[in-house]
Amino acid sequence: MPATKRPKPIYQRGDYKLIRRPDRANLEISWYDTDRKRERSASAGTSCDEAGRLALDRLYLERTRGEAICPTCGQVRQGSGSAAVTSAIADYLVMAADKPSIDAIRARLNHVVAYLVASDQVAIRCVELDAAWLERFRKWALAQPIVSPTGKTRERSLSTIENSVLQLAAAINAAHQRGDTPSPAKFRATPVRDVNRTPQHRADVGQIAAMFRYALALDEPTETTAKWLARHRAYRTHLLNYLRAAVATLARPDAILDISTDSARRQWNSTRKVLALNPAARRQTKKYRPTIPVAHQFVPWLDATEEYLIPINSIRSAWDTMAERLQLPGEGEAGTKLIRRSMAKLLRDRLPQTHWTEIEMMLGHDRFDSVSDIYAPFDPGYLSAAKREIEAIIDEIESAAPGAFYRTITADDQTGGSVVSIRKAR
Repeated sequence: MPATKRPKPIYQRGDYKLIRRPDRANLEISWYDTDRKRERSASAGTSCDEAGRLALDRLYLERTRGEAICPTCGQVRQGSGSAAVTSAIADYLVMAADKPSIDAIRARLNHVVAYLVASDQVAIRCVELDAAWLERFRKWALAQPIVSPTGKTRERSLSTIENSVLQLAAAINAAHQRGDTPSPAKFRATPVRDVNRTPQHRADVGQIAAMFRYALALDEPTETTAKWLARHRAYRTHLLNYLRAAVATLARPDAILDISTDSARRQWNSTRKVLALNPAARRQTKKYRPTIPVAHQFVPWLDATEEYLIPINSIRSAWDTMAERLQLPGEGEAGTKLIRRSMAKLLRDRLPQTHWTEIEMMLGHDRFDSVSDIYAPFDPGYLSAAKREIEAIIDEIESAAPGAFYRTITADDQTGGSVVSIRKAR
């Protein structure tokens, strides 16, 4: 019988080919194994062409060491070329796809790619990037404002730029380790702590209560119609839930937006009243997300929520509108981390120094060893001093802003009701 004609590859990288076979549901990756001296294949695990390309890239990067490496002696070939920066970035993103911080990594490297496009340097090689090139990138990036989805602009911080530099160096170093470029990055990022200007402003209980009053639309003009109030209370629901979670948990903004009661994520333990800020499927990063006891005033909101507490990907626009209305300090002094920093200060002012470790653990700055981390949150005394003081602060906020925690105002019911549950669009 005549041999079956091999299908034309959908995508090829080196000797690795992505093939669609008529008798199989998933795409197949085939390559010639020089060690075994035969052709091998593996399923791409998908029938989608784009996902198949990514699967092939990942397999290629995992199994090869780059064209600059001699397969016989393992040494870098003399006169080998250097990979393009864009290729190094693309490969780095493929290998980092499963990291919890992939969204941040991609955003940081997107700034670099934008500069390469704007300056007509798309073909520049990794070995060509030096300190002088880096200064030109920094100057360009500093002049690019950050534009929100609503069109509002703000200056790009130095720390944001250095994070892009840090990520670029990591991409080039990864390319060097694979043998795709003969040398590691010729530059180093300035430590973020040296360029980061930590905001000095801290809100007191009165100012935090004012934020709740805004979210509850309690201070609108007397001539405001009931229909207008209902519409704006509904519009500010996500901001209100963000404020509640920020006060009750002291969590970072991204962790707050990740709070979900979906049982598969194993975050909310209603019986023990314990919240894991890190979902079960997410690996911890340097910005550790602790498991914490929850103030009793916040418990009903979690119990009445299905899936995500805040079903949107960003609270920035609503926060900025509130900050402008309340005339909060500008110049980065009153961003979405303001509640976290302010609650930490309020707790330090109220708790004896012997209990300050509890504050650090609530913030994720300190923790037990790995074994204690599993069992300690279920002890009744776990972070009890911090929890007790948070509950006291919440009661003070409630006195100044009725409805902050003890009742719900929705578009359908201005006197009572329950938490509106909405699935988060991801």
